[in-house]
Amino acid sequence: MDCKPFSPDEARSVVQSLTKPAVFLNMTTDWPALHWTVKHLSSCLTDSIRFRIGKRTEERAPLFETECSYIEATLKEFLSWTAKDGESSVGPFSDCKFKEFWAYADYKYIAQLFQDKPAMFQDVVWSDFGFAGRDGCDSTLWIGTQGANTPCHLDSYGCNLVFQIQGRKRWHLFPPDDTRSLYPTRIPYEESSVFSRVNVVQPDLKKFPAFRRTRAHTVILQPGQVLFVPRHWWHYVESLDPVTVSVNSWIEMDIDDEARVQEALTKTIVCALKSAPSSDNDDHWLNPTEERVSSHDENMQYLNLAVKACKDKTGHRTEDRTLLAGSGKHDSSGLLKTLASDSSSGIPFGPHLIPVNCEVHLAKKPRFTCPKDTSCSRGDSSLSQTLSAHTECKGEPGCDVELIESSGLHAHQEAGSSDGGEAGVHISTNDMLECLVHPDVIALITGLLMHRQRELCY
Repeated sequence: MDCKPFSPDEARSVVQSLTKPAVFLNMTTDWPALHWTVKHLSSCLTDSIRFRIGKRTEERAPLFETECSYIEATLKEFLSWTAKDGESSVGPFSDCKFKEFWAYADYKYIAQLFQDKPAMFQDVVWSDFGFAGRDGCDSTLWIGTQGANTPCHLDSYGCNLVFQIQGRKRWHLFPPDDTRSLYPTRIPYEESSVFSRVNVVQPDLKKFPAFRRTRAHTVILQPGQVLFVPRHWWHYVESLDPVTVSVNSWIEMDIDDEARVQEALTKTIVCALKSAPSSDNDDHWLNPTEERVSSHDENMQYLNLAVKACKDKTGHRTEDRTLLAGSGKHDSSGLLKTLASDSSSGIPFGPHLIPVNCEVHLAKKPRFTCPKDTSCSRGDSSLSQTLSAHTECKGEPGCDVELIESSGLHAHQEAGSSDGGEAGVHISTNDMLECLVHPDVIALITGLLMHRQRELCY
């Protein structure tokens, strides 16, 4: 007899209805993957895998993957390192004291890890959530130590189901409306992700004052539980126990073709600028998850295909939604928000489905106003409105200049220079890039591209 709290159809209906993160309980009690501890996996996987290494420090800036060290090791070597606290470790981890460093084998495709053991794919039963035929083959494996973390980011496409197997992880989640207050960046570049410049657990509020406005939703995910992360929700994940194992399945549902155009446009701009030789353009900008830098011809071909698909599907509606990108509220990818309700009525929250609650509500946080123009302090003001208001008030005391910073617009002035003269300003390639790929700018350009395509049809 099936004693699970939700049938596959019910679980899928819940997932499709949720607009906020939630945790499913008692849905994986019979999944064979519950036994996928590191000890068990070490006997199934004998080849070396890549671990990302970081120091256990409380830095004010995120440690991006481009800044980490990497070690190739087997799971047995990894397990030996963790079991002995690394004090007498030999092999690949010999230079890393366990108490000083963390290690993370993140985003490992199960289909590649166990390609010679395909029967293991069936140990992960995503079909219980109504996704027929989906199993471990469509999932990634994450193995880490205490302190291992994923920098705060949002996934451009789809939603996530996360199955915790061993140890606990703390998830910090932020809604799409918090995007500007999280200071989004496309450097390092990863096609499917947008990163935050803020270390959300040790934020530098002087540098990122708008972060005060964010509404963190936190949960500690326990073994056997499944977390649902909706599309475009920001998340920072940290491992709490000596060893953690989890499985993540990314699910593409209802992807807007217009979002594809915006992603293709972003990729074209980033690759074009960052591939250009320059004295200030030598940083490690491509995330290790990306195999290579696409050529400009490849990116333009992808952009043309995305525009064609969007035009064929949406017709003339695209212009109405994005040409006036400066008006109204936008989601984290720059798309205009719909009027869909955020109501959770009808969702069966209870002992088997727990909502991930907000730690601090926006209304309880201090807000700042601009003495010249109240529109300067609104989180929903467009980029053009924000710039206009700030230009008028010229940064007078009380002006909410953090929205300017969150747009990626930095005026690097030398101490004592207040006239903004040539000697006090340096605009780097990354500064310019942050402006060009700002969600509002990308949405506007997308609308203009689609408008031009419509004109060419006549």
